[in-house]
Amino acid sequence: MKKIILLGTILCFFISCQQKEQPKISFYYWKTIFRLSPKEKNTLTTNQVKRIYIRYFDIDLSPTSQKPFPRTPIRFEETTSGLEIVPVVYIKNKVMLDKKLNVLDLAQKTNNFIQQINNKNNISINEIQIDCDWTLESKDNYIRFIEAIKKVSDKKLSATIRLHQIKYFKKTNIPNVDRGVLMYYNMGKIATDSLNSIYVYNIANRYVASLKNYPLPLDIALPIYSWGIHIREGKIIGLRSKINIYNLRKNSNFVPTKPNWFTVKNSSFNNGIFYKKNDQIKTENISKTDLLEMANTIDENCSQNPKEIIFYDLDDFNLNNYEEGIFKEIIDCF
Repeated sequence: MKKIILLGTILCFFISCQQKEQPKISFYYWKTIFRLSPKEKNTLTTNQVKRIYIRYFDIDLSPTSQKPFPRTPIRFEETTSGLEIVPVVYIKNKVMLDKKLNVLDLAQKTNNFIQQINNKNNISINEIQIDCDWTLESKDNYIRFIEAIKKVSDKKLSATIRLHQIKYFKKTNIPNVDRGVLMYYNMGKIATDSLNSIYVYNIANRYVASLKNYPLPLDIALPIYSWGIHIREGKIIGLRSKINIYNLRKNSNFVPTKPNWFTVKNSSFNNGIFYKKNDQIKTENISKTDLLEMANTIDENCSQNPKEIIFYDLDDFNLNNYEEGIFKEIIDCF
């Protein structure tokens, strides 16, 4: 009898492992012009990527009328043949904070603009994704907007979800979407301290156990970007994207002072940015070790295996920071 029970246990374990489908690799595309470089195309081909999430436009409040309006819409300079496209619309939370917001009107205009872009570029879609870091104060408008755009678009709908919205979902509510995408980055404050605002294990650990209780199916977005925090006299004056730490080390005008920190030796311009003498640059990036740690932590705490791992974002600068096989190595963790 003991042998039969043991055999049954092993068989059940084997079947469950067989049934565990490995996530697909996808990417966000976050530029204002859609034009893939040879390296970006090769990355998609090598990793058998079938779907990319393209930021179509942002929605902000007009500085004059204080009404919602679309900013920096995408422009396609080449076709998207062979790829499934999911339009992503980023909505600033201040739009949803407007108590007089006409939610239905915004949903209709958002859907119409998406259709205009699709028609112009001969793109057919099955899904729309909404990206908004809604809060307790804006949740009512946001939840109603999700309902409205789902109805007017008649498409599948996904939404980005932050860690705090996972842990406190009974307060923040759960949007009525088909799937959520957990944004597993931007965890800390952009600050002059020693922490990495993109990813801090101890901060993630305060929230990640709540994944087991979250009722919405989730895919996962992981970061492959980096930036520099430009500091002057102890105050942050800007974020500098696409700063290469190796190039800074080669530049004698940027003096390393501690790990990932540089001090400007003489006032000068670098890549169009003016750096004053004694300014500081704090670089933040995500290593391969960080990505593997993220993937293993999520896998240990998810109640359901994600269908997709979406890397943010597809760009030569980001891809050059990793070995070619990194993306397959990450999904092997699930």
